[in-house]
Amino acid sequence: MHARIDHLVVAASTLEEGIAWCEATLGLTPGPGGSHALFGTHNRLLRLSSNDHRQVYLEIIAIDPQATPARAAPLRRWFDLDDPTLRDQLDRQGPQLIHWVASVPDIDAACAAWRRLGIDRGPVIEASRPTPEGLLRWRIAVRDDGQRLLHGTLPTLIQWGPVHPADQMPAPVLGLVSLHLQHPQAPLLRAALNAIGLDHVTVETGQPALQVQLTSAPGTPLTLSHQEPA
Repeated sequence: MHARIDHLVVAASTLEEGIAWCEATLGLTPGPGGSHALFGTHNRLLRLSSNDHRQVYLEIIAIDPQATPARAAPLRRWFDLDDPTLRDQLDRQGPQLIHWVASVPDIDAACAAWRRLGIDRGPVIEASRPTPEGLLRWRIAVRDDGQRLLHGTLPTLIQWGPVHPADQMPAPVLGLVSLHLQHPQAPLLRAALNAIGLDHVTVETGQPALQVQLTSAPGTPLTLSHQEPA
């Protein structure tokens, strides 16, 4: 199993707030994204470069107030976007890095490997969204309760169809240097990442946190971080 970092997830109360955050924090306007009918969300995307992870990008995502999720209640939206605590946090603190997604070549095998560790990543569902180049398709593991697990440090698993969204994005300006994870259950998180071939991601014991190091074309370092109570 050779997983790779697929994308970073920045959540916002509204997509407009997310775009403004990207412009103020990263100095860039994110490119087009799309709508997710299953979850009633929409996004904007920004491609990143990486020596170790091709096709990596940053996603800014928010609930679409004009959409009704096809996944009806009591099923919840992905990435904890229905969680009252997270929604309040986004309202008070603004857009922030909350999660990340790992791409795997065989999502069924990856989920089975995690179940052997006692981790229920949720059922694998088929998803898609229209793009100007055609329908983008993928398979993704989403729990019925929408939870990210391990405070967002454990990645959501995705398996793309024949087309990857990064292939349609402009050339990257920012580079992904590193992803650093911290959690009280660090041994379990480390075992889960090792099981899918992500043994090079840094994991430490401590209060739940994600930290991403980026760099601009001139080499200017940028840090995105997120910390949650244990």
